Amino acid sequence: MGALLQFEDVNFAYHSMDGETPVLSDLSFQVEEREFLSIVGPSGCGKSTILSLIAGLMEPETGSIFFPAQKEQKKSVIIGYMLQKDHLFEWRTIINNVTLGLEIRHMKTKENVRKAEELLEKYGLGKFKKSRPSQLSGGMRQRAALIRTLVLEPELLLLDEPFSALDYQTRLSVGDDIGTIIRKEKKTAVLVTHDLSEAISLGTRVLVLSNRPARVVCDIALDFDEKLTPLEKRNDPQFQAYFQKIWKELNKSGE
Repeated sequence: MGALLQFEDVNFAYHSMDGETPVLSDLSFQVEEREFLSIVGPSGCGKSTILSLIAGLMEPETGSIFFPAQKEQKKSVIIGYMLQKDHLFEWRTIINNVTLGLEIRHMKTKENVRKAEELLEKYGLGKFKKSRPSQLSGGMRQRAALIRTLVLEPELLLLDEPFSALDYQTRLSVGDDIGTIIRKEKKTAVLVTHDLSEAISLGTRVLVLSNRPARVVCDIALDFDEKLTPLEKRNDPQFQAYFQKIWKELNKSGE
C-alpha cells in the first residue's frame, strides 16, 4: 500500500476587504491507504480548511494536493464527507436517506439499493430502514449518515468533527461504532477534531498543527493492537502517554 493523498508545501490564505489572513504555511504531509489520520491543533488554525482543500471545494494558493493513484490509474478518487450534523431529511425514510447520494449520481440500481440495505443490516439499522430520522437516536442517525457515505464506495472519508453535536456518553459510543465500521470496511479516513482522546482512540496517526498559519508541529504514529476498538484503546496503558505527548506539543504549538 502506498500514499493515497499528498500535500506538498501548501499555502492558503483568506482574503477580505480588511486584508489577508494566512491560514496554512508550507504544509506537507501524506495519508497512506487504509490509514486513519487524526488532525488536531489550536482553534482557528485551519483544520477544516484542510478538509475543504482535500475535497476540492477550495484551491491552494501555492503548493500541490494530489492523489498518486489518480495520476497512475487515470481515474478520480471518490471522496466521502461526513459533517458535524447528520443532515438526514425527515420527509425521507432511513433507506431513502441512505440512497440519496445514489439518486443524485444516477446510481440507484437494484444492486446498489441492496448494498445499502445490507450495510444497514450489518450495522444494526436493518429494522429501522422504513423509519423516519426523528425515530432514531443521535448515534443511530450518525451511523445512517456514515452508511449513506459508504454506499457510494469512497476511497477516502473526510470527518469534520462528526460527533461534536452529541452528548459525551453518546459521543463515546458513536465514535466507537464509526471507528469500528471504518476499520471493518477498510477505508482511509482523515478526522478533524478538538478532542485529543477522540483523535487518539480513532486514529492510527495524529498530526499536530501549530497556531495559524498552520504548519506541522509533529506527526505521531499510534502503536496500538489492531484488534482494539476505539473504546478499548482508551484503557490501553499507552493511551495516557500518547495523550500527554500530544497535549504537550499542542500547548507548545499555541505559544
